[in-house]
Order: sequence, then C-alpha cells, then structure tokens
Amino acid sequence: MNSSGVSRFDLVIAGVGGQGTILASDIIGRTAVKENMPVRAAETHGMAQRGGSVVNHVRLGCEFGSMIPRKGADVLLALEPSEALRYLEYLSDDGIVIVNTDPILPVTVTSGLCSYPDVNAIIENLGRGHEVKAFNATGLAKEAGNIQAMNVVMVGAVSNYLPLSADIMLECVRELVPPKTTDINVRAFELGRAAMNE
Repeated sequence: MNSSGVSRFDLVIAGVGGQGTILASDIIGRTAVKENMPVRAAETHGMAQRGGSVVNHVRLGCEFGSMIPRKGADVLLALEPSEALRYLEYLSDDGIVIVNTDPILPVTVTSGLCSYPDVNAIIENLGRGHEVKAFNATGLAKEAGNIQAMNVVMVGAVSNYLPLSADIMLECVRELVPPKTTDINVRAFELGRAAMNE
C-alpha cells in the first residue's frame, strides 16, 4: 500500500512486435483509470514493427516514475517464451511469470543462423527462482476464434493477480478492440482468466 492507501502493483509486459503488448497495457491502464487508481505506463521497444522485442511497464498505485526498477515487478507477463527470459531481471524474487508457451521464431532462426532454445528448457529456467504459470495462450486464442486475440487471453490470465475488477477490465476490452472482434476477445479474456485456475 502507498501513502494514499492504494494497492501498488508493478507489471512488466514483454513480447515481440505485432503481438499486441500495447493493447494489453492499454486495457489494464484504462481499467485503472476507471477505478480511480493512479497508473503510469512506459513502453520501450527496439524494432517493434519487425518482430523485435517490445516491453511495457505498467505501474498501478504508483507515485514514482513510470519505469519499474530491476527486481521490482510483481508479475512478468510474457507473450513469447524467450522474451520472458530477456526481461526476467525486472521480476521481484517472489514475483510470478505468466508465459505463453507458443514461440515466435526470429528471422535469425528461420534463416538457419541460430537455433531457438527449447521451450521446456526456458520454462524450467524461469522456474528456478520464480512461480511460473505457463500455458499455450495462442491455442486458447484460436479456440476463441482468432489467434490475434492471444494478447487478450494473456490479459485475462493476469487479471487474476491485478488489484483491479475483472468486470471493469472486460468492459475495457469491449471498448478497445475492433467492434467486429468483440465476442472473440471477450471469450479470449474468459479463457485466459480460467486458465490460471486450472
């Protein structure tokens, strides 16, 4: 709790360009605004539009800067397995990693210049010091009706841990996704939320 009595929560969202990390942080940010919770967000990315690394910092109930310090995050939400390893240094010792197990292979891998690490080895590595919730969010998005909804599946998953109302978050999903995809994204959110309780 901070001095204003608001729960504090620091979330790092990591993925690659095109996965929808920005929409994911926008949904969470808008929910916080609706609940009158102070929120700060920052995004840093390399070649995002080319499938490069993208990371968003979302700070709820925060009175300080928008960047989460190393070992400061309560949850690392990784939309891609190798990105979880890349940003693990931001996770606190008792933090949780929520990771999509479906990899996106960079050009260096598809062109044969290097190999992608084994996903099970990545999960094992992440679990050496942290609680890990690993599941195939892309598969659940497909089940919801569109693999592009994977980011909303991940938002549904992390909604179990955020000090925010899941109902208001779902309302924000409806407001922020393209109208014709609303039903798919609502289902994606619900599947992601349920996946954490299995």
